Amino acid sequence: MKRREFLKAVTAGVIVAGFAPDAMAQMASFFAATPQAHYDDHIKDYLNKMQYFDKPHKDDVCLDRKKYRLLKSSVKRLKRLQRIVGHGNFYLLDFDYAIKIARNYSLVGSFSRAELEFLEMIFYEGAPLYGFFGEKPIKNLTARIRRREVAKVPNTGNYLYKGIPLETYRKIKQDVGDQVILTSGVRSVIKQFLLFLNKAYRNNGNLSLASRSLAPPGYSFHGIGDFDVGQADLGAANFTERFTSTKVYRKLVDLGYIKFRYLRDNMFGVRFEPWHIKINS
Repeated sequence: MKRREFLKAVTAGVIVAGFAPDAMAQMASFFAATPQAHYDDHIKDYLNKMQYFDKPHKDDVCLDRKKYRLLKSSVKRLKRLQRIVGHGNFYLLDFDYAIKIARNYSLVGSFSRAELEFLEMIFYEGAPLYGFFGEKPIKNLTARIRRREVAKVPNTGNYLYKGIPLETYRKIKQDVGDQVILTSGVRSVIKQFLLFLNKAYRNNGNLSLASRSLAPPGYSFHGIGDFDVGQADLGAANFTERFTSTKVYRKLVDLGYIKFRYLRDNMFGVRFEPWHIKINS
């Protein structure tokens, strides 16, 4: 990819996709100021990271030992909390109520002050520092999902926002058939914390690696309406590129339901997500 083509792609991405202009402007400025001799190496390195998103890379940002211990204890507490409230309720659980439940149930245990400060750091610290350049639709750590605004989708264990998200899913089921399934719907900030931090925990505190496949808390559009679909009986492979070879995927594309939030080789530090149904622009 040539320098001019890259900068044009970055600018177009900001305008068309609506991703964090400030972060992307910084990224574009960095590459614009990079000497030509090193430019191609930067792009090659970046695209290599996207191709091998689930592997560690030499300049990934990892937590130090002290923060890794907080990561570990936070993940274990969040998992205990999820078992107490149930997976379905955990999708909707807000931060303040999570702290209250943890304090009142000895099987979970209160979040320590250090753990709470760590979680606040993860939420409010700029994700571009470790390579995630997407927009942050949820700005407040204590944002709530109101139950009256969502509906549980039968036989899925997931919720969708009423209105356009739920109507879109029902139309997809009608047009594509029973082979299409809802694999992930509404996710609260606390649910996204567990997904993101658990990924980092399983990879030695590597925040960059985690952010290439899971949006950091606050950055997931699942919190405001987007959802994921897959093909029945494909299992975990629905979250891999194998999904693009299915009849469900081809039909979704033909009918215009797939509007990519993260294209292949996008410049936002995120892997290709062909299963993601984009509701909010």
